[in-house]
Amino acid sequence: MASGNLLLPVRPVVTIEAKMASKRDFFQDPEVERLLMKHGFRVHITSMGSREIAKQNYDGYDVVFPSGQPAADLISRERARANRPVLLYRPFISPIVLATYRDYAEVLATEGVAERLPGSGGPPMYYTLDMRKFLDLARGKRKGVQRDPEDGYRWDEIDDKNHVRNGNKILAQTSDICEANSAGTYLGLVAFVEHGNDAPDSEAEAEQLARRIKPLLVEQGLPSSERADTYLSPDGQGIAPISVIYEHQFLAHQLRHEAHKDETDDERVLLYPSTRFVTEPQLVALTGDGARLGELVSEDPELQHRAMELGFRTRGAGSDELTRFLIERQIPVPTTSSDDTRAVLPSLPLLEKMIEIVGDCPDRTDGP
Repeated sequence: MASGNLLLPVRPVVTIEAKMASKRDFFQDPEVERLLMKHGFRVHITSMGSREIAKQNYDGYDVVFPSGQPAADLISRERARANRPVLLYRPFISPIVLATYRDYAEVLATEGVAERLPGSGGPPMYYTLDMRKFLDLARGKRKGVQRDPEDGYRWDEIDDKNHVRNGNKILAQTSDICEANSAGTYLGLVAFVEHGNDAPDSEAEAEQLARRIKPLLVEQGLPSSERADTYLSPDGQGIAPISVIYEHQFLAHQLRHEAHKDETDDERVLLYPSTRFVTEPQLVALTGDGARLGELVSEDPELQHRAMELGFRTRGAGSDELTRFLIERQIPVPTTSSDDTRAVLPSLPLLEKMIEIVGDCPDRTDGP
């Protein structure tokens, strides 16, 4: 009679080679790694900015996952031109937000530039930011009065109660415009507002607009690519009062803070631009194994639920499910106004030209 343990067949593990930007947060999560391994996948990630992903060679990779649609469109267009089409997957959404600190948000609210959004009764965690008034301050215009446009307002000039004691100009800092989708998207948002809530139609118009908005984006210098890490660090407030990040990065921080300290981080808050984009990051599958991974993370209930636990808005979960999830964990639910303006990005070639002008970007094209 045979004895001993019954040896079951071991599922072969496929290693996926991937280039990813900020959405690597999801794939580097230990629980996600465990779930992927259960399905026979291990993901080896090469980290870089979204635009850098699109501009570099990606032969030998199974998937690339830039953080926004423009970079994915660049890749899709180049692959189609080479008669090597790709498959696109949209497993979750994470809007662009302006992350700041309560004292700065309250200064903007007192100024009439930000408005507190209704919450659960405690200190507000979310605000709406009037992008036109915010950019006016950077242009030297306050409450309808214009001074020298090159003399933008500084925090200590509008802070009558000395809450922040900061002499820097009022600007939102981004990651590297030449590399990061969040920065390129914010550039598009600023361009839309500065162009009268419209996108430029011609190359000449786009170039002129890019030169005009450049001081609103790079006057304080290009910061590091890990903008969210800086914002969440103990010294973040002294480095950059307002940072352009993704909503999931903020929500994931609040979920961790609540889990570890049994309270939310009330010092950090979000500004939702009154003019905003609805963008979806796209996982670009370059091989059959990559397509299997894309389908798995988009359809598997456990992986979709884990994405929500990491702060992402999942495509399968309605707003009611996300609301319940956050309420159960005592996290205020973000709401946005129905009056918000939907912004439109410039066409892909024009956006690329504007990014190159604003960021003085080097040519790093290795070819797809």
